[in-house]
Amino acid sequence: MPISWLYPKPFIRQLVVDEDSIDGLGHVNNIAYLTWCEDTAWRHSAHLGLTMADWLNVDRAMAITRADYEYLVAAFTGERLSVATWLVTSDLKLTMERRFQIVRDADGKTLFTGRWQLVCINISSGRPARLPRQFIEIYGPNLVCAQGAPVA
Repeated sequence: MPISWLYPKPFIRQLVVDEDSIDGLGHVNNIAYLTWCEDTAWRHSAHLGLTMADWLNVDRAMAITRADYEYLVAAFTGERLSVATWLVTSDLKLTMERRFQIVRDADGKTLFTGRWQLVCINISSGRPARLPRQFIEIYGPNLVCAQGAPVA
């Protein structure tokens, strides 16, 4: 079934829901969705060319300052899911926004959406700091808004 993505050109991680992700109500625990988002964000960053080693090397990181999640439909053991992420906006100075969409592959139904507001920090001090040139050069061309898509 074709998937209706929120934005063009998603970075996608596919997975199968395992028993460890299930809560006492018999469906995926809310924290599993957050874990999948975090893992997908790290994979996306590495895919673009920035790993944790790169972040440590320039003493900068993107830290979450706000997170919003919408749990729409439950997922269950054995279901195949696609976890998509995008970098949607950035002032290319200090802030960035990352979006998520989790879809059940069998029916194309969106189960979850999420949004992180991020700020660049100096790792050693924890204080806000300008995006280093390396972040701008790698993340900048991969912003959805830079590709002409609407930012909802």
